[in-house]
Amino acid sequence: MLDVLVQNRRNAKAAKRLMRKLLKGQGRSPRAMITDRLRSYGAAKREIMPGVEHRSPKGLNNRAENSH
Repeated sequence: MLDVLVQNRRNAKAAKRLMRKLLKGQGRSPRAMITDRLRSYGAAKREIMPGVEHRSPKGLNNRAENSH
């Protein structure tokens, strides 16, 4: 996550690089991906992980709001 946040641009190219980096350490593809509402995540996900569900509702990626 920090990779995208510290870049000058938060575009699809940066999102693709982040997704590839995250997937590299995993043994398999995730069932769902939760992100903020930045549209570049959806564009990158369609190309890299087309079968993965993408959730981006308000507050879903914030653990503090969801830990009840």
